[in-house]
Amino acid sequence: MTAITNDDTPSTRNAVPPTAAGGEAAAPRLPSPTPAGRDAAAPSQANPPPGAGAFRKVTGRDWAGFLSMVVGMFMAILDIQIVSSSLSEIQAGLAASADEISWVQTSYLIAEVVMIPLSGMLARILSTRVLFTFAAAGFTLTSVACAFTSSIESMIVWRALQGFIGGAMIPTVFATSFSLFPPEKRAGVSVMIGLVATMAPTLGPTLGGWLTQSFSWHWLFLANVLPGIAVTSLVWTLVDVDKPNPALRRGFDFLGLGLMAAFLGSLEFVVEEGPRQDWFEDEYVAAFAVVAAVACVGFFWRVLTYRNPIVELRAFLDRNFAIGSLYSFIIGIGLYGAVYLQPLFLARVRGFNSLQIGTIMFVTGAFQFMSAPIAGALSKKVDLRVMLGMGLTLFGTGVWLNAQLTNQSGFWELFLPQAVRGLSLMLCFIPVNTIALGTLPPEQLKNASGLYNLMRNLGGAIGLAAINTVLIDRLALHMNRLGDNLNMARPLVQDTIDGLTAKFDGMVLDPQGAAMKTLAGIVQREALVLTFNDCLLLMAGVFFSALLLMPLVRRPGGKPAAADH
Repeated sequence: MTAITNDDTPSTRNAVPPTAAGGEAAAPRLPSPTPAGRDAAAPSQANPPPGAGAFRKVTGRDWAGFLSMVVGMFMAILDIQIVSSSLSEIQAGLAASADEISWVQTSYLIAEVVMIPLSGMLARILSTRVLFTFAAAGFTLTSVACAFTSSIESMIVWRALQGFIGGAMIPTVFATSFSLFPPEKRAGVSVMIGLVATMAPTLGPTLGGWLTQSFSWHWLFLANVLPGIAVTSLVWTLVDVDKPNPALRRGFDFLGLGLMAAFLGSLEFVVEEGPRQDWFEDEYVAAFAVVAAVACVGFFWRVLTYRNPIVELRAFLDRNFAIGSLYSFIIGIGLYGAVYLQPLFLARVRGFNSLQIGTIMFVTGAFQFMSAPIAGALSKKVDLRVMLGMGLTLFGTGVWLNAQLTNQSGFWELFLPQAVRGLSLMLCFIPVNTIALGTLPPEQLKNASGLYNLMRNLGGAIGLAAINTVLIDRLALHMNRLGDNLNMARPLVQDTIDGLTAKFDGMVLDPQGAAMKTLAGIVQREALVLTFNDCLLLMAGVFFSALLLMPLVRRPGGKPAAADH
């Protein structure tokens, strides 16, 4: 990637003037990947040809600091799903209602969605090192607070703070990977980031179930403490990729920040709560939908007119970034949707506990891990557009295979669908990461990385809302259709009831009533199976349809597409 400078761009308009000594420029002036404390390129060398010294040599210290950042990102993504298989235990421990307990997950997601696009501006003001250190330390402290909370209200508050503070770690890693490493090293780095970003949500239910069953739900949060301390210390000591630009604090767009928080927070609330509350029939959902719509208009007006916007949207003028972000949105639907649907099926239809669910879900993570070196090798030899097409096709196929559920589906019935899906995730994530961010100039990477990661989380949130809506609507449809066939005049129905009545005779006071209740349970179980299959087929269709956009993607490589701006 070639370092590009332009003193008229919004990101450098308020930059600190260059120093007089030796013609060196301070990092805020030149958005180059050259870190503080190293020899910066002179202005005449600001645009070297690709491969001609645009990147300094990456040292062992750089690698150690970057790996510490990757661990922090893993923790932040993991904590989205680590509570998903243990919500019933947390509910019992906090004496919460069924509606209240869902906010343990929802509050984290809402807060994280607000922070992710904000992180680009904060990284430029504070520097990557300072922002990441504060985020890791704050994430660790709020994890301790979550573990020792005694009420659902305080848990929701601490989870929101945990998600907001920890959310800064996710996009910062993506931006650093492109600004620190030269193009020839990015394939291996992308494999590592992709493995972490996709395995964390997959392993969340597995690890969460094991911790809850082996110790208690408190360890879902206490497990963050030692890694969090290590990450905080190592990042502060080792990371040195840029300098802070305090000049950007002047004219900081607090109005834009408020509008963005209102827009994204309200939108996340609507898509999370809408399916459970019959959408706009609920006054709170309707009110937040209005707030989201008004704040959306205000937010886009503000960022398009203010001289120093809270989020820089011009990255979307790059066609690859725009399409790559859309693919990130689609991957978010599949990544979070599959991790949500399968544990829900295993709990509601099969009655498995959190540890049993986690054991089955581990298959996807295992195949993701095994596919990492294959995906890394392919990314160096195959056109990334072809690789992405392969990944989308495999993911759609894996979800389609998963849509053959029965009331007896267990580990081995779900093994092949999970294996195919696990193999596909790295084939999706690595190319779309490079396609979206690989053609952008360095000064746009921090903001663009936040937008790119935001799209994946929004894809997950909106995808889950759509899944829950389909679950509710299709379950009612299948219940009505199956119920219509339970005609007492049919010999098969009457024989079933007679058989169940004879089975319960002498065991309960009302054998026929027990027989009718058992039959109703069977009908509901089969309706649930059909409903889960419908959702999975719909998700597979989304991934197969995404292939239609592939002809629009340019092949990433060479110089950044500065001409597009």
